[in-house]
Amino acid sequence: MAVRRTKPDFALERAAWKAGDVPVAGVDEVGRGPWAGPVVACAVVLDPARVPDGLDDSKRLSAAQRERLFEAICATAEVSLAFAPPARIDGHNIRQATLWALSRAVAGLPKAPRLVLVDGNDVPPVPCAARTIVGGDGLVASIAAASIVAKVTRDRLMASLGAAHPGYGFERHMGYGTPEHQAALAQLGVCRHHRTSFAPIRARLAAAE
Repeated sequence: MAVRRTKPDFALERAAWKAGDVPVAGVDEVGRGPWAGPVVACAVVLDPARVPDGLDDSKRLSAAQRERLFEAICATAEVSLAFAPPARIDGHNIRQATLWALSRAVAGLPKAPRLVLVDGNDVPPVPCAARTIVGGDGLVASIAAASIVAKVTRDRLMASLGAAHPGYGFERHMGYGTPEHQAALAQLGVCRHHRTSFAPIRARLAAAE
């Protein structure tokens, strides 16, 4: 018998509203694993009366679905984005750079939240209560919304990097270590958008020397 997968809902946010913990923000990030480009973090405060239909973990949605939901979220919710560039990732490490970006996204909201719901098990430094939820982007509507906005934003950014640096294929692999990306590195070398602290890029630089 097939197990029916649940979709994200607004239950945690609604409970927080009833308890007076408002606003409540969902936060998520995209781009921890790629060899190039920034980590993009997003914080979203949904309007309880206008929660977009179809919210889900961004990885479970098609590009067209993500684009449609991106527009709906930005039209109805409070949204804040923050970026951890390769220089910060290399200077601090990927975990610390990600937590920094998440905290910056929360700080950028128009009104400071009383509660932050975070995907995963790491709490970013925020001046309010925070709750971590493993797999939260597939369970909590606000986190799902943050994952969608972060994913669409990063994909668009990587497409622009692909146009600025032809040959790397950033617009297709989004900076991940695909065979296409590896072949491009072998032919073109490392560019300024690569994360030099990541082992494959570090190894490529060492080989070039």
